Amino acid sequence: MALKSPAFSSRIGFILAAAGSAVGVGNIWGFPTQAAQNGGGAFLLVYLLMVALLAYPMLVAELTIGRMRQRNPVEALRALSDKPFWRNFGALTGIVGLVVLSLILSFYAIVSGWLLAFMFAPLAELMGFTAAATWLTDFSVQRNMIMMVLFLVLTVHVVRSGVTDGIERWSRRLMPLLFVLLIAMALYILTLPGAIDGLKMYLTPDFEQVTNPNLIIRAMGQAFFSLSLGVCCMMTYGAYLSKDEHLPRTAGWVAGLDTSVAFLAGLLILPAMFAAQELGVEIYDQAGQLLSSDTLVFNVLPAMFESMGYVGLWVGLAFFALMVIAAITSSISMLEAPVNALVEETGQSRAQMVWVVGATIGLISSLIIYNFSALFGAVVTLTTVYMQPLLALIFGLLLTWVLRQNYLLKALQDGAPEMESSWFWKIWPWYVKFICPVLILLVIWRG
Repeated sequence: MALKSPAFSSRIGFILAAAGSAVGVGNIWGFPTQAAQNGGGAFLLVYLLMVALLAYPMLVAELTIGRMRQRNPVEALRALSDKPFWRNFGALTGIVGLVVLSLILSFYAIVSGWLLAFMFAPLAELMGFTAAATWLTDFSVQRNMIMMVLFLVLTVHVVRSGVTDGIERWSRRLMPLLFVLLIAMALYILTLPGAIDGLKMYLTPDFEQVTNPNLIIRAMGQAFFSLSLGVCCMMTYGAYLSKDEHLPRTAGWVAGLDTSVAFLAGLLILPAMFAAQELGVEIYDQAGQLLSSDTLVFNVLPAMFESMGYVGLWVGLAFFALMVIAAITSSISMLEAPVNALVEETGQSRAQMVWVVGATIGLISSLIIYNFSALFGAVVTLTTVYMQPLLALIFGLLLTWVLRQNYLLKALQDGAPEMESSWFWKIWPWYVKFICPVLILLVIWRG
């Protein structure tokens, strides 16, 4: 028999943990990089539209599925119908979502390992270990392997402690610290020469680029990746949410916090790019294309910190500490979803399953590291640009087409007794049924 899912001890604990899942490297590395690569303000505008029009409705759907059954995603999706075909299809979709999530965590652990390395490098430099600092910042298989394993071990340690003592406790500590560091860093960067040019690029949309199909699909993928949609993270956290909570409102808080961090990250990274250019760091090639777009924060920004002398070491340390905090608040939710599913489906202990899943993901990460040029970009694009929106769409359709509408209404009325007479109920189910599929498939087709 499946075990009952654990629970968060408070609403604020859930919001911080769910926002922590959403707020991650995707916000602070992925979003600014995509914005810098795709017209700055134009990408920001389309991204905000994608969050409002597609990501938020799907976030409500995933949280609803999880909270209805308060079980792992495989069981929650299976329980949406009593018909054998839909039960099997739902379970299969949940398994695919967890596999895609594991692939995402496998490349995420590599990137987060780089962040750890760049956080340790200024410390090594300050202590006089110049050779160690160079090793930490040079791209190598050995460095990538060691740092990836270290990051996964940190993630395993948090998840092994459970929901309340592990995920919730650390989210309560790390999320406020992340906001403080992010705002402080952004304010500091804006005082540097050249930063205002980056701010103008970020906040001034080029409307000719807004209709670029590549920009639109990248913005949609970024919105779904940023909010951890389509890969069962939010469904898992929804299972831990009290039935007294107002789901649409709580989802709004999570989406709002996540989008705020992405916006603040843009206020930090894009001005920092132009400040680096003012200091002599080359950021664009002769054709006007961004150099090192995928590794922007590992090439351009460290070069800027280095040009600042001794102060730059401390600024670099603070910046990469911020990145590591963002990374681990997301990685714990990515590891939690498959771990909880295995615990409930097999009846084995959390302590065993967390190491099984962690080791499996470590093996996949190792395979990517040893075949980096062939696998890294392919895995990122497949999982975040295509699979996440498609899986989120399937989850939404299963909830609104397969589940009986009276059951869906009852699920939403938990914590919101007035739901039946609200505008949300009159619009959201039909929007998820008809409009979201058309928009998502159109964007993917055009892209």
